[in-house]
Amino acid sequence: MSLRFRLLAAGAALVLAANAAMAADTAPKKPLTAQQQRMADCSKQSAGKKGAEHKAFVSSCLKGEAAAAPAAKQTQQEKMKSCNVDAKTKALTGDARKSFMSNCLKGSPSP
Repeated sequence: MSLRFRLLAAGAALVLAANAAMAADTAPKKPLTAQQQRMADCSKQSAGKKGAEHKAFVSSCLKGEAAAAPAAKQTQQEKMKSCNVDAKTKALTGDARKSFMSNCLKGSPSP
């Protein structure tokens, strides 16, 4: 009898565990934060890269840097966006930011 009872108890435990797992799968998922979404997008873009190459690509992608030379000329709006990201990354303010933004938008190397 005790073997039968043990088997019945083990079966009941499995059923309860399966029900708990299914309940966890059906729970509504929280939407990704902006940073989590950015990380997911960068990771997808790095498909085919492995190891250090993958890590370097994702790192530059998260910083907003272009992974490769742009195939087409950037629009003014795209330049503004990337220059703003670079200025923010470098924590520039005041005159230093103005000078950097001016040079960046002209396509000149930053000082």
